[in-house]
Amino acid sequence: MIHAVINGFILAFGLILPLGVQNVFVFNQGAAHRQFHRVLPVVIAAALCDTLLISLAVFGVSAIVLGIFWLKALLQGVGILFLLYMGGVTWRSSGGGQSNKPAEQLDTRRQVAFALSVSLLNPHAILDTVGVIGTNSLSYSGVEKIAFALVCIAVSWLWFTGLALAGRMIGSMDQSGRILSLLNKVSALVIWGTAVYLAVSLLQAQH
Repeated sequence: MIHAVINGFILAFGLILPLGVQNVFVFNQGAAHRQFHRVLPVVIAAALCDTLLISLAVFGVSAIVLGIFWLKALLQGVGILFLLYMGGVTWRSSGGGQSNKPAEQLDTRRQVAFALSVSLLNPHAILDTVGVIGTNSLSYSGVEKIAFALVCIAVSWLWFTGLALAGRMIGSMDQSGRILSLLNKVSALVIWGTAVYLAVSLLQAQH
């Protein structure tokens, strides 16, 4: 049991730590909002998406779906188009020197929609979850497998909460909006880079 818990923690933390579209979005929303409770819908939506993906990975459902080539290609295609759009929105939100501009542009419903999209339309993140967490879960069964999944899920909830809090701290110190503006530009480049990476991977898979 202890081995499953430790392994789940290390794997989940290792997967969620690198800078990615999902992390960038949660951090930016935390920095953009004056009050932390206003970013809670984004935190909860992102964490729930990770909960779903981890659950599917552990119980093998997503591995079956991603084993269908045309469905995987369709998922990647939709993901690439959305990432290109998301990059454009993020880049435009860096203008004007207004630290709260993203919050003005996105109401709660749109924030949640974007959080769901960057979580579920990112094939790279899905493949990582299936390939790492799903594969490692095969070593466990029964209570140990449940403990492994719960620890991975808990790491996601704690990480997104901490990420939003860190963003809020940066936002409160950045009265001029210059830091957030720079972060948004860097975030847009990261998002576009992810889209290019996915497009190259999709083209290579077809040859």
